[in-house]
Amino acid sequence: MASITLITALSGLALATAEASPPRVVSLDFCADQFVIALADREDILAVSPQADDAHSALRDQAEGLPQLRATAEEVLALQPDLIVRSYGGDARTLNFFERLGLEVYQIGFANDFDGIRNNVRATAAALGQSERGEILITEMNAHLSAMTGTSDRSALYLTPSGATTGAGTLIDATLEAAGLENAAPGTGWRSLPLEQLAQETPELVVTAFMDDQSAPPDGWAVASHPVFKRLIGDTPRLEMDGARTSCGTWMLAEAAGDLRDAADALEAE
Repeated sequence: MASITLITALSGLALATAEASPPRVVSLDFCADQFVIALADREDILAVSPQADDAHSALRDQAEGLPQLRATAEEVLALQPDLIVRSYGGDARTLNFFERLGLEVYQIGFANDFDGIRNNVRATAAALGQSERGEILITEMNAHLSAMTGTSDRSALYLTPSGATTGAGTLIDATLEAAGLENAAPGTGWRSLPLEQLAQETPELVVTAFMDDQSAPPDGWAVASHPVFKRLIGDTPRLEMDGARTSCGTWMLAEAAGDLRDAADALEAE
């Protein structure tokens, strides 16, 4: 009887250990890569997307050497992952196929503020069996945000290479606010640059990202020839954010906000 009890206890312990083991994971897209690389143990990452080591990946150095795969059913199934993590990768047909096979697909949520990022980090870390690591990232993000006190009372307009901007209710708006800047874009969400409004009222600062020749060659800008655009870029002090930190809704936006705040403070000190 004692032997049976011992065997049962050992079996239960082995089962609990197996259940607690982090899943072997693949990532289907660039933004999912950031979460998986930061949170999962390297030996548990079966593959990441082909963009994981791209120039605009903040974690490109950590991604170096990891296997890569396209978001196709054939390539994913060949690796037999325990968990498939995605943000936007994989088409509907592929995802439906995974569902029919009973494969677990974890969808990273959409965030439009830092609370949303906290929720996504916490939930994704739990899915990867790395809750403690997720809390460390959140703590670091909170520290970056807490270090920025007060406001500079300067208006700033975020501008993409194509001439789009973003109002309230977006992560860029939250980043500007964290940096102590007043978002000069009207309304909510993403929108075209309000050229008519800017002709009469110019923001004190322009904030950009991805304004390098590789990402946005000047002759490809949709509104580059407009005189208001030219004046805005040429005459308004411009703060450039690291595109790798702003490309996805991650904890790294807090670092981007800190850099933005430092640059704005340096301008004020001139």
